[in-house]
Order: sequence, then C-alpha cells, then structure tokens
Amino acid sequence: MRVLFSLLFAALLGAVQALSSTGSRLLIVIEELAEKEKYGTFWGDLESRGYRLSFESPKSEALRLFKHGERAYDHLLLLPPKSKGLGPNLTPQILLEFVNNAGNIMLGLSATSPTPAAISSLLLELDIHLPPDRNSVVVDHFSYDERSAGDKHDVLLTKSPKSLRPDVKNYFAQNGPIVVPRAVGHVLGNASPLLAPIIRAQSTSYAYNPKDENDEEPFAVGEQLSLVSAFQARNSARFTVLGSTEMLEDEWFNAQVKSSAFGGKAVATANRNFASSLSAWTFQELGVLKVGRVEHYLNDASEKSSTGNSSALGTAQINPKIYRIKNDVTFTIELSEYDMDKLVPFVPPPADTIQLELSMLSPFHRLALQPTSRTANSTLFSTSFTLPDQHGIFNFRVNYKRPFLTNIDEKRTVTVRHFAHDEWPRSFVISAAWPWIGGIGVTAVGWLAFVALWLWSEPVRGKAKGAKKAQ
Repeated sequence: MRVLFSLLFAALLGAVQALSSTGSRLLIVIEELAEKEKYGTFWGDLESRGYRLSFESPKSEALRLFKHGERAYDHLLLLPPKSKGLGPNLTPQILLEFVNNAGNIMLGLSATSPTPAAISSLLLELDIHLPPDRNSVVVDHFSYDERSAGDKHDVLLTKSPKSLRPDVKNYFAQNGPIVVPRAVGHVLGNASPLLAPIIRAQSTSYAYNPKDENDEEPFAVGEQLSLVSAFQARNSARFTVLGSTEMLEDEWFNAQVKSSAFGGKAVATANRNFASSLSAWTFQELGVLKVGRVEHYLNDASEKSSTGNSSALGTAQINPKIYRIKNDVTFTIELSEYDMDKLVPFVPPPADTIQLELSMLSPFHRLALQPTSRTANSTLFSTSFTLPDQHGIFNFRVNYKRPFLTNIDEKRTVTVRHFAHDEWPRSFVISAAWPWIGGIGVTAVGWLAFVALWLWSEPVRGKAKGAKKAQ
C-alpha cells in the first residue's frame, strides 16, 4: 500500500511539474509589486506551463538565490529597477555564480529606467556593451508605431526574427510584427562564440540620448544594435537580455499597430507568441538536446572473433575497450530534443551535420554522422570507418555546439593495438614477397637437382679394380 501511495504521489508530482527540463522554480524580481498587473497575461502563460512564480523586491532582506550552498530557484527574471541598483543580494558576482550553477536568467531593460551600474558591469562580463549614457533609447523614423509614437518614434516595429545562419535552428519566428517600445540597444562583442542576437534593430535605427541635444554621434546604428540577445554558457545555462521589458506588458500583447513599413494597415502584434518562445528558450523548454545510447563496435563478424571483441556466440561486443589497427568500426549515438513537454527526434538543419572525431593528440578522422533510424522520441546517427594504422589511446568524440542548442560533448576512450604475431598476413598473400618466395623455390629446386645429379653420376668402382689387375 505504501508503494502504491508513493507511485501515485510521484505521478501527481510529475503532472504539476513545469515543462522546463531544469525545474519549475521561477523568481521574479520586481521593485514595485503593484506593477505586477501590467504583466498579468505573461504571468498567466508561465503558470499555465507549470511554473511556480515567486515575487520579490530587490531590496528585500529575504531574497536569496542560494540556500545551503544550492540554488533556491531554477530560473530568474529581473525587471528594471527604479533605484540605482539591485541590492546586496543581486550583485554581478552572485548572478554569475547563479549562471555557473546552471541557473537561467532573463534580464529586462527599459529606456524609461536608467540602467544601474551593476547591470552594466554584469553585461560587460558577458561581452555585452550598453551605451555609456544611461538615458539612451533606440529610435527609428521609418519603422515605428504611428499610433503610439507619432512624435518620438521610439516604439519600434520589427519583423519576425530570421535564422542566424543556415545551419542554425530558428525558435523565434512569428507571424506578424513584434513591438519593441522604448528599448535599450546593446552591442555584442565579436570575440565570444557564446553570444547570439535574436532581434536586431532595423537598418534605419540608431541609439541616442533624447535629453542631450548636442549628441551628434550615436552610440551605434542599424544592425549593430541588438534589441534582444542570448548568451549560453559552456554549461548550457542561458542568459537572455531583453532590451524592452514593456514588450511583455498586456498592452502590447493584444495591440493593433500601424506603420508605413508594414503597408500602412493596422496589424496585430506577435508579442505574446514571441514572449512565450523567448521565455521557453531561456528557461530550457526549447533547444535542449539529450543524449541516449552511445555505442561503438566492430563491423565484420569474422574480424570480431579473430580479435576477441565478440562473445562465445559470435555476436558483437558493444563498446569494447580495445581495438586493432585497421579494424572496421561503427559508431552510433542517439539524440533527442526537448520540445516544450516531450522528447522528439532531433533533426539538424539541412545545412548542418553532426560530426565524429577520432583523435589522439589531434583528429585522425572527422566524419559526418548520418541519421540511420528514428524512434518516437529519438534519432540514431551512425557512421562506419577504418581505424588508422597507428596504435595508441584514441577518443571517439562528438563535440556538437550550435547557437540556441545545449552543448553536446560525448567522449569514449579506447585502446588501439598492433597486429598480434599470428594476425599478420602470410607471405604468399603479399605480392611484393613473390620474388623472394620464387628465389627460395629456385634455390631449393636447384639444390635437389644438384644432389640428384651427383648421386646419378657416381663412378663404377668394380671396373676400376679389374683394369689394374690386367696391367
């Protein structure tokens, strides 16, 4: 009975768990709790996906991201504060430690609230640069909402995000314009492969300080500016920078906007769907790869039995510890992708390939893994090849890292030995040895012929004795 109760409790717990692959505890840091009502639809969407929301003020003494050395929350949403900082419990060092412990963060900015110096310092650690002027705002005199920003042109209308590269999946595409009101633009560093823009500003946009009339040189222009960006750490923790928190408000979820850049007609915004996609990616409901089976084995059955990598019945041994040079080997890896609430087969973009490296100090082979079979929730990728004529300690390694996908780095170590003394090919099989074999044969035949001739030509001894007596 106790076992049945435990199973029932586990089933109920799984039913109420969030769709996120990393947990359901979400902390929302908002300075004025009365402003929660502005984001009611967004909070409702998060709760409908199973998240347990906790609201705290950055000035609260009870605010702690860690408890007993472990994360107290799985995800963190920071809304822009009205004050100059986030308090002693949300310093850049603590937030970076949260990311290093696999916590996910969504950071919201707004041009209506000056960005605290602590936030600027935190983003500099990630190679994200904010304007030095804390009152900077991004404007666009061509692509803006004519109804709400007819004078200031600071309510931007952007098109659906496009794929970053042909080999990168796009999780943020929408049917309709996305409104980005009063955004803080930022510039991404070129040196970090961990950064990726999600929404770039239009080519006619620029960032400037509206309070400084003598500001003749803008901070950045056009597609240099990012409005929404993503950072994924090496431990696959995610950090999203949202240039405008207002785009999450109820006002823009169901708004009708009008712009000459979109035909001059009133169109509905796609902010709600975009906010759902962005939060799902940040909190690891999308773009999460899972590794199933990783196998390697010999191909030829006769070769398996000769090298000892088989059972008594002659079946292949999976993942043997030792191979022989020039063995024919097959490597297989099973990959799944977490899609909101379930695991589905992972399908790379058409322009992308998953590669296998066979390396010692440097790669000897770099081979494309091809999808060979598919189940209800996984895809099997495999390749076959011949081991090099080099003995030593080798690694089968799949190192797959792409923007917006969690990192995969699977490595299996094996030993590759020389031929055993009874495994070398016989000399009569080697064509280069045929002259030597022929020489040996000629020598042997010549010697036998000489011995036979010598024995045949021996003198008759009886005739020699009779000749002496006659004399």
